[in-house]
Amino acid sequence: MADKKSKDYIQSLDTGIKILNVLQKSKTPMKFSEIQQITAITKSNLYKYMNTLTNNELVYRNPATGEYHLGNQLIQLGMSAMGNLDSLAIVTPYLQEIGRHNNNTVLYSVITRRGPVVTKIWHAEGILNIGAQIGTVLPPKSSSGKIFAAFFDETQKEYEDEELNKIHNQAIAFAEEPLIPTISSVSFPVFTFNKELEGIISVIGVKDNLPNSVESPDTHYLLEKQKEISKLLGLHL
Repeated sequence: MADKKSKDYIQSLDTGIKILNVLQKSKTPMKFSEIQQITAITKSNLYKYMNTLTNNELVYRNPATGEYHLGNQLIQLGMSAMGNLDSLAIVTPYLQEIGRHNNNTVLYSVITRRGPVVTKIWHAEGILNIGAQIGTVLPPKSSSGKIFAAFFDETQKEYEDEELNKIHNQAIAFAEEPLIPTISSVSFPVFTFNKELEGIISVIGVKDNLPNSVESPDTHYLLEKQKEISKLLGLHL
């Protein structure tokens, strides 16, 4: 195992990334001594790392204060990564995985000013009229609509603020029979790196086959998937 690590693992690169992570987590520029205290890197070695990162514009050092923060090159790298990001390609395998968990239909909706618009559907086995198809704008009373209202500030709020606040805190919403009798849904948001709402995943099925509270094991399963997907889209958890 040690031999494999020595061949596949570049310790100096890993240390440099750890320094960048320390700066990323700090809400204010950091002094050299603060970085050293957190990283536990020797002063002489840390100087070398900081000079290298600064020379490559991954870190910026304020000449007036001597404090460090993330540099412009990281912004350019991040923008390039976002430009290459295909959220639908990332989400699609999860729709199938989530759908097969309890044999339910799963939708992925993108965010527009009109509301969440269905762009991908994974159908459960058997014929199930879910009341939506690709291109459908999901209504405010649906679980997708509730997620949209909780995380998109400019929407109309057609239900009690107490419910909206609860959805915002729990990052999951439930709706009983919002479109079709006997058909209910549960939805959760998908976030990007800056915690902006990227899309909404909705699980749709018969009422008895869906969770209806945050205490349900199936709800815990969905929230874990929400974290996994958002992390792939760049959200730092």
